[in-house]
Amino acid sequence: MNTNTSQLYFDKASTLIPGGVNSPVRACHNVDSTPLFIFKGQGSHLMDVDGNTYIDFILSWGPMILGHSHPLVTAAIQEAAARGASYGAPCPDEVTLAEEITAALPSVEMLRMVNSGTEATMSALRLARAVTGRDKLIKFTGCYHGHADSFLAAAGSGVATLAIPGTPGVPAHVVADTLLAPYNDLEQTEELFRTHGDQIAAVIVEPVAANMGLVLPKAGFLEGLRALCTKHGALLIFDEVITGFRLAFAGAQGRFGIVPDLTTFGKIVGGGLPVGAFGGKKEYMQRIAPSGDVYQAGTLSGNPLAMAAGLATLRILKSADYEALEQRSATFANELRNILEGKGVPIQMPTIASMFCPYFCEEPVTCFADTQKADARLFTTFYKHMRDQGILLAPSAYETGMISFVHSEMDFERTLNAASQVSF
Repeated sequence: MNTNTSQLYFDKASTLIPGGVNSPVRACHNVDSTPLFIFKGQGSHLMDVDGNTYIDFILSWGPMILGHSHPLVTAAIQEAAARGASYGAPCPDEVTLAEEITAALPSVEMLRMVNSGTEATMSALRLARAVTGRDKLIKFTGCYHGHADSFLAAAGSGVATLAIPGTPGVPAHVVADTLLAPYNDLEQTEELFRTHGDQIAAVIVEPVAANMGLVLPKAGFLEGLRALCTKHGALLIFDEVITGFRLAFAGAQGRFGIVPDLTTFGKIVGGGLPVGAFGGKKEYMQRIAPSGDVYQAGTLSGNPLAMAAGLATLRILKSADYEALEQRSATFANELRNILEGKGVPIQMPTIASMFCPYFCEEPVTCFADTQKADARLFTTFYKHMRDQGILLAPSAYETGMISFVHSEMDFERTLNAASQVSF
């Protein structure tokens, strides 16, 4: 494919923007490629500035579960924009969107809108510390909760992709209160509680880890975290920035039947526009200013365009057939695994709901250490071949493949056909 115009944009961007991109993984360094500059998206496809069309399995890293430029979402954004892009004041849609989210997830009794997943997680942690009067946090190695200082200890996503050591720029004392355990390791988590139980404010977890590829929770892991937090008086925070309204309309907590104390959102709840939110039990959320003494603010929080896009998206998803999408996604992922397996390469292909991830390794992946055993060279070969064939996967072995409601059987067939032609 001719990508000369993308290369020109990237060359110019590299003189103006650090690394030529505004979010690190987009640089495609670890897959030995130049980033594609996108001109437009429609349905399950993207078109780059050179006119090449791709079947999109990134979906803006998750938000576009309805596909790109869904007509009802687009109309909602256009109507909102015609009334004004930002008010710095409350708007009706933020109330209605909060109603939709709290109705979908019973654990969320009150909600505060913010502008990103990072804002949501850092605000939820601040609230948990205020509620408990404690400072320490348990997070899991390889889980990514945004780029706030406290969460950058052993983080996944771009931190893992670029192999950035430690947390440069973050003072040691800031992460001193961040305690680490391997994902899916309940025994190690129990040990942290035995040692620091009366100092732990919260446990934050991706209920399905989707920033080190895709790692599913072992049976009893999430239930064990809930029990430990209850026993020791810590708050359980579910980071559902990715899983919210993707694993099910009620998110991971609805699917697994776990009730967290606080939940963070992003991506889908903004319909593709910048957004974040955090919510939980009313007794905790009423501590947030101006109701209470925990300060949090944002000039563009509750932005009318994002609220309109999110509201339109959730109203469509309320009647969407998640079960059928999961069945189609699993069938596709299994066929893809079989094709790659037939080429004699080691392959694992975990899948859940509308997410999948190819790991080029021999054994099942249950934690971040397991992901390190995957062959990065095989992934790079696979990524580059698929991109050349018009199939766009996340340019990192530590990111999750996403499928939308509008991916067609023809999209799947074209993808599988392309995979059948790869040479390792």
